[in-house]
Amino acid sequence: MTANIKIHANAGTYVVRAGGAVLGESSNTLELVEGDHAPVVYFPREDIAMAFLDTSNQRTTCPFKGEAQYYNIVTKSTTIENAAWSYEDPASGLEQIKGFLAFHASPQLAIEEL
Repeated sequence: MTANIKIHANAGTYVVRAGGAVLGESSNTLELVEGDHAPVVYFPREDIAMAFLDTSNQRTTCPFKGEAQYYNIVTKSTTIENAAWSYEDPASGLEQIKGFLAFHASPQLAIEEL
């Protein structure tokens, strides 16, 4: 069984904010659509303020994308656990997302198109 995964470049500029602080802004994001799941925006690592992200111990494995490494976001007021993830060695055919980060939207974390 294979997943119906599509990846394409987003045309607009996207921003990710945590606790009101801008963690990153990019016009080089990718959108990953997997089956009937909501689309996920992936940001290039170089457009994210990595000083706010600490590697988490959490890992998950997707049979279609591979192993995801998670990150905690540390702001002045809080730590948002396992709020971001990346595929450091994505499955064959999904190499586009290597070096990119995705974020879990929540009341503390927003992903927006500008």
